[in-house]
Amino acid sequence: MAITTKESILKVLRGFNPWWVNGSVNPALLRDYKRFAYYEAFQRLENTSIRRTVVLTGARRVGKTTIEYQIIDTLLKNGISPQKIVFISLDHPMLKLAGVNDVLECYHENIYPGQDVYYFFDEIQYASDWALWLKTIYDTQPETKVTATGSASPELVRGSTESGTGRWTVIQVPTLSFYEYCALIGLEDLQLAPALKPSHLLKLTQQQRGQIMSKLSAVQNHFIRYLQVGGFPELALADNDMLAEQVMREDVVDKVLKRDLPALYNIRNATELERIFLYLCTVSSEIVAIDTITKELNGVSRQTVQNYIEYLASANLIYLSYPVDLDGKQILKARPKIYIADAAIRNAVLMDSEILTNPDEMGKMVETAVYKHVAAFYYQKATRIGYYRGGKKGKEIDIVVDYPNINHILIEVKYREHAPVSDDNAIIVHCSEAASAIIITKRADDFGEHNAPNGQKLLRIPAFAFLYLLGHAEKNGYKGIE
Repeated sequence: MAITTKESILKVLRGFNPWWVNGSVNPALLRDYKRFAYYEAFQRLENTSIRRTVVLTGARRVGKTTIEYQIIDTLLKNGISPQKIVFISLDHPMLKLAGVNDVLECYHENIYPGQDVYYFFDEIQYASDWALWLKTIYDTQPETKVTATGSASPELVRGSTESGTGRWTVIQVPTLSFYEYCALIGLEDLQLAPALKPSHLLKLTQQQRGQIMSKLSAVQNHFIRYLQVGGFPELALADNDMLAEQVMREDVVDKVLKRDLPALYNIRNATELERIFLYLCTVSSEIVAIDTITKELNGVSRQTVQNYIEYLASANLIYLSYPVDLDGKQILKARPKIYIADAAIRNAVLMDSEILTNPDEMGKMVETAVYKHVAAFYYQKATRIGYYRGGKKGKEIDIVVDYPNINHILIEVKYREHAPVSDDNAIIVHCSEAASAIIITKRADDFGEHNAPNGQKLLRIPAFAFLYLLGHAEKNGYKGIE
């Protein structure tokens, strides 16, 4: 007896697509709050002048599937026939085993025969020849619109460049920004000027900056919990933080390390992958040398470490930040800084009860959060987000936004009670060449201008305020899309 009969496939599809019967998405699958990526995806999907398949990529539990359901909900409310919308979870054993061809045949034979439809594929990387299928649908069904999600971004991006040139748009879905977290848990909007960005604060008087900081004080008390568990929508809304961290270890980390990556990359020894990830959690925000890792983890080869770091990046569990040249010298050894994709993941893995009282650990957490926010904000606009290390003393600038043909943006994280910046600090030395230079501080009252000896003005701003304002600026870039 065949397992994947048309009847069995149709039964699964009906379970995933209740709107074929009742005309609506199950409210339990929706959230009132829409992530920034929702607006970007909807805009690309409905663009009539430039047709694109939309691919959402990000770590587990960041809300990719919820975004698909929210788009479906909007389409239904906009009058699209329920039968013209099909959600296909390729992570489901039945649909994975059946294959895309049989699933689509079953849908068109039993639900809707036309080709002017909306396909929503979930976890598409589990389908064999998925890149070829997306290309085929794009080329042969010009009235069909496709949205897909996936958790292994390089595989998806590689597919888009090899088989989907000019056909796909890959949208990164990072963990929640601090602004999104505050909105999700129900904090009132602070009624800030729509065009306000962190860099604009330098154009204001200290009194005007003080008025803005007074408004921002309403979110300050939520910052530490955001660092602990706030990057994932479902966990941010949990009322038990210890349970939320346990779920994060089980679903976000363990399933990726023990199931997803071994299946995608044919990894035979998942224990080595776990050891490497644990080590990276301890050194998040530091420059990492492959040889150092191989020495620390006896028995793991250099090539294995290199491969596994690439796999972890593909699963959106880590960011790789490479050096940016500010001195006009060639960088011969490009050792990356490695950031865990969200400070909450790092906390869940390390399980260190004293992490919040350790200044060094808090500094790593905040730098990790700042890098994540900056990378998410600029990923479509800048060539890369890296770091600088150079000069006679080898001093660093934590984060450099490397714009093409435009002066860089320099960011230094000084998350301390007292955050002095000496005149020979790299960000001071190079601030005259920058479009803007920002020093991230800890205390709520540590904000304003920092005057460099060369007459340049740098911005000092507390971490919670910087992250909130960056999210606020991103939100206002998506106004009026839906």
